[in-house]
Amino acid sequence: MLRASAQITTVPFDPRGITDRSVDPLIPKGGILLDFVDAVLSGEEPARQTSRAAVLDELGPTGLVDASGVIANFEMMNRIADATGIPVGQGTLKRTAEWRELVGIDQFNHL
Repeated sequence: MLRASAQITTVPFDPRGITDRSVDPLIPKGGILLDFVDAVLSGEEPARQTSRAAVLDELGPTGLVDASGVIANFEMMNRIADATGIPVGQGTLKRTAEWRELVGIDQFNHL
């Protein structure tokens, strides 16, 4: 979804920033958003509070709600797919090959 969104909106984006923090993701407030994702998924409350405050300060209440909703949606989709054993289709594997390599996420999956 992120790949398709970047293509449709033509917003400059470097997906390597997702897994390599030394790479600028090129999206406004991208570092703050990535920190927020990491904090939410880590389960560490102090990190969550700090990151939530940073998003609120930089993006406002609407930005915080939007970012939280996106994180929740992706987490929900992944949990459903994992719980039901939905395999990644061959078409998806072909369409996402370049991005998966660029981001380095294949190392986390047994495709």
